[in-house]
Amino acid sequence: MNPINKSIVQGALDSFLNRDVYLHLETTNGAYAVHRQESSMTVGAYIRNGRISFNRGVITGEGPYRVGLKTDLGGVYAEGLTDFEIDRKERLLLAGHDQEGRLAVALELSLSPFEL
Repeated sequence: MNPINKSIVQGALDSFLNRDVYLHLETTNGAYAVHRQESSMTVGAYIRNGRISFNRGVITGEGPYRVGLKTDLGGVYAEGLTDFEIDRKERLLLAGHDQEGRLAVALELSLSPFEL
């Protein structure tokens, strides 16, 4: 993965507009954050191969970044993104890593289902 380049990511988001896409969204401070004290609350969210269509997708911020996807009935939002990749399957992979390289958030979009 590479540090986020907003113009490249925005172009990739635009390529998915008004299409049925598969979404992977994950946030965590659980298994990736074992360094935290036991008394800290562990939180996380996970969805893989959620099918959505969005009519607006925007990346904002100066780093870490935020991505919002507006659908007809609501939206999807991820914050804390630091890195991206567009792989050979033309999937947009966005991740947020902490200062030590641990994953904290992932937002990925694909025209075909993600592997399980």
